[in-house]
Amino acid sequence: MPLPHFLLLLMAVILAAALTLWLSFAIGMPEIMLALLALAGAALVHMSVRNHHDSES
Repeated sequence: MPLPHFLLLLMAVILAAALTLWLSFAIGMPEIMLALLALAGAALVHMSVRNHHDSES
């Protein structure tokens, strides 16, 4: 991946995270709820990309 594309991708991820944090604090969402939603989202992504052949290496 060329460096400019990588830097733009990195900037987009940082801006999306900042927007998410700003919005959650602006509406008064408790930090624990935000943490639980992030954990649930990570678990959902993890389970959706598993290849179901973990015993085979």
